[in-house]
Amino acid sequence: MASKGLQDLKKQVEGAAQEAVTSAGTAVQQVVDQATEAGQKAMDQVAKTTQETIDQTANQASETFSGFGKKLGLLK
Repeated sequence: MASKGLQDLKKQVEGAAQEAVTSAGTAVQQVVDQATEAGQKAMDQVAKTTQETIDQTANQASETFSGFGKKLGLLK
């Protein structure tokens, strides 16, 4: 009879341990997902900022060359 009680206790402990592992795995996955999302948002922001800088630089260069062309009488 004591053996049956020990077997039941063993099953309960194993079940609790499995639940703990599952919960820990879920928590770790959530942290990984959040870190991945944050990293993606940061990369998106870098790409956006870089593109805006390139656009601004191209516009400034165009205006500068246009100004030179006008000063030299090459453009109206």
